[in-house]
This record gives sequence, C-alpha cells and structure tokens, in this order.
Amino acid sequence: MLDGMSDVTQLLCAIDRGDPQAGAELLPLVYDELRKLAAARLAAEQPGQTLQATALVHEAYLRLVGDGTADGWNGRGHFFGAAAEAMRRILIDRARARRTGKRGGGWHRLDLDALAAAESADDLLDFDDALTRFRTVDPAAARLVELRFFAGLTMPEAAAALGVPLRTAERDWTFARTWLHRALAGG
Repeated sequence: MLDGMSDVTQLLCAIDRGDPQAGAELLPLVYDELRKLAAARLAAEQPGQTLQATALVHEAYLRLVGDGTADGWNGRGHFFGAAAEAMRRILIDRARARRTGKRGGGWHRLDLDALAAAESADDLLDFDDALTRFRTVDPAAARLVELRFFAGLTMPEAAAALGVPLRTAERDWTFARTWLHRALAGG
C-alpha cells in the first residue's frame, strides 16, 4: 500500500510538472478506489438514477486531470479530496438540471443522517447550499463533510485524507452535523 501511495504521489507531482503520460499512468492506480467511492455514493441516490458509477468516475477524473494540468495536489489525500469535490459538483449539477420550476413551498426538515440517500433533487440542492454556507464558517469541517458524504469515506479514512487526528475529525464532525441540522431546519 505504501508503494501505491508513493506512486500516486509521484504521478501527481509529474502531472503538476506537465508530464502528459502521468495522467494515463495515474488512472489505473486510483480507478478502483474512485469506482468504489462513486458506487457507494450512487447507491444512495434515488431509484431510477441514470448516472452510473463508471461514468461518474470518468467525468470526475476528466475534471481533475483531463487537460493534463493539475491543481498542485499535496499527495494522495488531497487528490481524493479533490475527487470527492468533483463528484459532488457533478451530482449537484445533475440535480439542478433535473429540477424544474422553482423550489416551491417552504422549507422542510431533512434528516442529515439520511442525506446520503437524498430523497429528491431539492434535498440535495438544499444540502449543497447549506454546505457552501458552512464552508465560510469552517472550511476544514466542510471538507470533512464532503469526504464523508460525497466520497463515502469512514471517519478514520477522512481524518487520514485530511491529515488530522481522528479525535479532531470527530469534533469537526459533531460541529458540522449540528450546524448543518440547524441550517437545514431553517434556523
């Protein structure tokens, strides 16, 4: 596993330097993990979802390294964080496209624990709006929420990806859940 992590980090550095082959070499190393993350996220989507995990991975990967440039990733954790954000953006964009008309009606409470199974495009969009506002309050905790909900990482995996102790991630998680519950309840 350590060799795989150093290979990923080396390829990310090569992409950052502009090596055109590095992107093609990176995909086989990260594909299975990205596919698992995408499948877990899509399994929680509404029935009838037309986007497949493979398509989500490919679209996210293209957004990350498709043009041969990189965002100066600081290793594997940063890359997977960026992948989680790309998957989030793709799902949010699709939800916005599916939604017709205005939001309609008032707010309704959304159970944050059940959010992974977002019952409607409106629920997902409401959550995205709240998460965007929360990012201005606590960017690190917002990143943790993205990794947990959109990448499907466990708490220890998310803490490792963020490079923080598990206890810090757990405190951030408690704060984020409380803040987002209030925001989604209209408070």
